[in-house]
Amino acid sequence: MTITYTASVATSHFGTFIKLLARWRGSIYKLMWRELVIFILAYYALSLVYRFALPPDHKRTFEKVALYCEGYNNLIPVAFVLGFYVTIILTRWWDQFNIIPWPDRFAVFVTANVHGHDDRGRLMRRSIMRYCCLSFVFTFRSICTVVKKRFPTLDHVTEAGFMNKDEQKIIEGIETPHNKYFVPLVWATSLISRARKEGRIQDDFAVKTLLDEVNQFRGQLGSLFNYDWISVPLVYTQTVTLSVYTFFLSCLMGRQFLEPDQGFKHRVDIYFPVFTVLQFIFYMGWLKVAESLINPFGEDDEDFDINSLIDRNLQVSYLIVDGMHLEHPQLIKDQYWDDVDFELPYTAASEQFKTEPHKGSAVDISVKEKDSEFMPLPSLPENQTLFSTFVEEGKNIMEDRSTPKNIPLPMQSDGSLQSRISPRAYSKKSSVQEKHFPQRQVSNMSASTTCTRSDLHNSQQMQEDTQDIFAMSDLDDQDGYSTSPKMERVEMIDLATLPKPQGAGTAVKLEDVNLNTVHNKSTESSHTLKGSSPSSDLSQSNKPNNVWQQQGQSTLRSPGLNTGTGTCIVNTPTEKTVLIDETGHPS
Repeated sequence: MTITYTASVATSHFGTFIKLLARWRGSIYKLMWRELVIFILAYYALSLVYRFALPPDHKRTFEKVALYCEGYNNLIPVAFVLGFYVTIILTRWWDQFNIIPWPDRFAVFVTANVHGHDDRGRLMRRSIMRYCCLSFVFTFRSICTVVKKRFPTLDHVTEAGFMNKDEQKIIEGIETPHNKYFVPLVWATSLISRARKEGRIQDDFAVKTLLDEVNQFRGQLGSLFNYDWISVPLVYTQTVTLSVYTFFLSCLMGRQFLEPDQGFKHRVDIYFPVFTVLQFIFYMGWLKVAESLINPFGEDDEDFDINSLIDRNLQVSYLIVDGMHLEHPQLIKDQYWDDVDFELPYTAASEQFKTEPHKGSAVDISVKEKDSEFMPLPSLPENQTLFSTFVEEGKNIMEDRSTPKNIPLPMQSDGSLQSRISPRAYSKKSSVQEKHFPQRQVSNMSASTTCTRSDLHNSQQMQEDTQDIFAMSDLDDQDGYSTSPKMERVEMIDLATLPKPQGAGTAVKLEDVNLNTVHNKSTESSHTLKGSSPSSDLSQSNKPNNVWQQQGQSTLRSPGLNTGTGTCIVNTPTEKTVLIDETGHPS
């Protein structure tokens, strides 16, 4: 029964809303004319008593009471309390309308997935949709007064065609104290399962889609039932009602005309309280709006027309699943088949509303030619980079190596390099090892292990992971590793800034270092490294100490590591100097 006036306000003209004031059905006058008449009659009764019935001394008392009411009635927060209350009611009213389930979507899924032109196929589709509409009727018989008046008993529902006698007996035989609106939906799910077993539904995904629609339909009906169960708190409704009615009770005395010869502010005797009546219409009308919308399933003018919705749902459901099942017009080419750029026609009445398509608000912005040139990207000088170095406490330090430095590299007296590598470099768990070196063999090394090593990498990720390994401090013995001396810090230098070495003791080139035979002073054990990639074959003898030897190469290398920039950690009693260029390679 909602009053629709959308067509009257489709276009704004002079007096569009004023014309709506002349309507009676659904108007504010129809809602509150009784309260307004009672208020005006009470006002004039008190005015007549004051003017003609009271003696002078009683008039003074009446005037004091009137002044008291006028002075304190504004303390009642009518607008504040009433505004919040009406906002809650309107939100609740609109939410209840949006949650009303419509069977159209479910009917489309049923007709698309439940196949069969025979009578059994038709019966299944029609029964599934009838059960949904029956559940709809059961729900609104419990919460809507007009539907209850239309279907007061189950016999009326059966006579209307929503269920048959056998189904009515089944529902009546279900013993439960709860509402039975869900029972027809359970029947609908059973029919869907049977249609799948009979092959009328082709796959399980279609079954799931239909069951999801049934569950959504049931959830919306349950939400409507919850709205009917949980109302706006009664204390809020009572507070708003008391504030409005007490305010206008005080206005009956406070807005009376008082004799001006007593020194009151009234100068003109206005027999009709114009602004008081307007205030009554606004506030009382506001309260009546909330009173009308608090339950939209009643018999007010603005309540939802559920009876017509029940009729529409069943008729449209049957039309979709039966009358239009798998039927469509003949497939023919449309009139724009060979035309890509076409325009749709306009009538003479609509030609004035034709507009150009919107291309974006920034399309017409122009940029000056001097401002449309790209700016060069900032760049760093070649001799200024950041890198991670080794420190004694295992911390990562980012240093600016713009100033080249000499790197002392301890050497043996016979020209061989003896370095002690921290076991921590090999003791990190397999996170990095498995990531970069899947075929790498790691051996237990004692504190006296002698090897040559250069931390060389190709990829940035490998460099970061390896730096994370080498940046850690030495560990105690774990997994067979012994405690080793602390690491020395090795930094990169720029060869261009240093003078060329003048003999032994000053600088040693890598070519001068015998990489083919690197021996431990205490033992003659040796190990051979073949290849340079992570997949290289590694062979190791069973001698007590480990000496890594790389054949045919001219760079210091760690086993299983690719070439790239890196560092070398050594610790020998005799020191010589090896220069390492800015790419990380010794030279």
